[in-house]
Amino acid sequence: MESNQKAGGDGLAGTQKEAALRALMQRTGYQLRQENGQRRYGGPPPSWDGPPPERGSEIFVGKLPRDLFEDELVPLCEKFGKIYEVRMMMDFNGNNRGYAFVTFSTKLEAKAAMKQLNNYEIRNGRLLGVCASVDNCRLFVGGIPKTKKREEILTEMRKVTDGVVDVIVYPSAADKSKNRGFAFVEYESHRAAAMARRKLLPGRIQLWGHAIAVDWAEPEVEVDEDTMATVKILYVRNLMLQTTEESIEKEFNSLKPGAVERVKKIRDYAFVHFTQREDAINAMNALNGKVLDGSPIEVTLAKPVDKDSYVRYTRGTGGRGSSLLQTDYTAYTLGQVYDPSAAYLGAPVFYAPQAYATIPGQFRFPAAKAHVGGRGLVRTPSVRGCSRTCRYHGYHCSSDWIIV
Repeated sequence: MESNQKAGGDGLAGTQKEAALRALMQRTGYQLRQENGQRRYGGPPPSWDGPPPERGSEIFVGKLPRDLFEDELVPLCEKFGKIYEVRMMMDFNGNNRGYAFVTFSTKLEAKAAMKQLNNYEIRNGRLLGVCASVDNCRLFVGGIPKTKKREEILTEMRKVTDGVVDVIVYPSAADKSKNRGFAFVEYESHRAAAMARRKLLPGRIQLWGHAIAVDWAEPEVEVDEDTMATVKILYVRNLMLQTTEESIEKEFNSLKPGAVERVKKIRDYAFVHFTQREDAINAMNALNGKVLDGSPIEVTLAKPVDKDSYVRYTRGTGGRGSSLLQTDYTAYTLGQVYDPSAAYLGAPVFYAPQAYATIPGQFRFPAAKAHVGGRGLVRTPSVRGCSRTCRYHGYHCSSDWIIV
């Protein structure tokens, strides 16, 4: 076998399959260069004119054989559209790290590739794991005084970090005049979020004299449009604890008696199942923002998520997806329906009420990789982050993906 050591200007001399990689470059005209622990093919490709592809055009390709390189991956991906860029994560010994990112010129091409390549047998008995890649722009910030309002938190975050676009704050289940002690901060770009995360790491900055917990927010699982077009379940948030399933059903049946099939309430949120999708859409439009038992409710379509796909999606984000609890309540034929706000760190959960109250009041960092007691078991914030050499922090950057 040829030496794995890298030498020369493009870092290819002496690498595995050097001849094959150079032949690929000659055929396509793309440049291949080694930098910061990854090898970049294209980005942009030859004769590319204009901005990079829109968000959502990149896929994550995991479970790669360690001796598989661009000369095999590129021809496979070319079948689904024009490749803008391939980033293959590399080990110091010249093998890949088991995963790569492939950016297509459009979202439609990426979607087609993701659908066809997930579980594709790349070699005998070796199946790829492919899903959407997320360019994260959102941070979780915990340890916020519960008396602070959204506007105060937004102002404070803009004082200490740059590029803040929005702050998402959820009211306490027990007292709607207070927040839950945490917020999600949205930044204008991934770079801005990464810089803010570095600046806010524990011990460097306090907010209102309080120590804070900072980590990447978990991704919100994307569901394809075709699936969402069939949803007949509404997700209702910001309910009062004392609001009953019976009162929710009565309210949502008020527009059309008998339209509601059943209601499932967990703490301060609920899922309302309709017999007909049209009735669900009408109820969502009519009742979103309505005051129920003294609290304005938020009503959206619920997102059905296949459990196996969610586990693959969240693997490599610090392992937090593995701490989700499951109940025996199945709400959707495609899998489960998640609540995007009830879990610590914002992870979608499968009917598992994860109360922020179970987190200890005193944050200790570096955070222990452990669960804490209480009704909802949760994992404390990860401070591991991703590979120092990867420009995408917090998403699909961990070697955890290799063992999917």
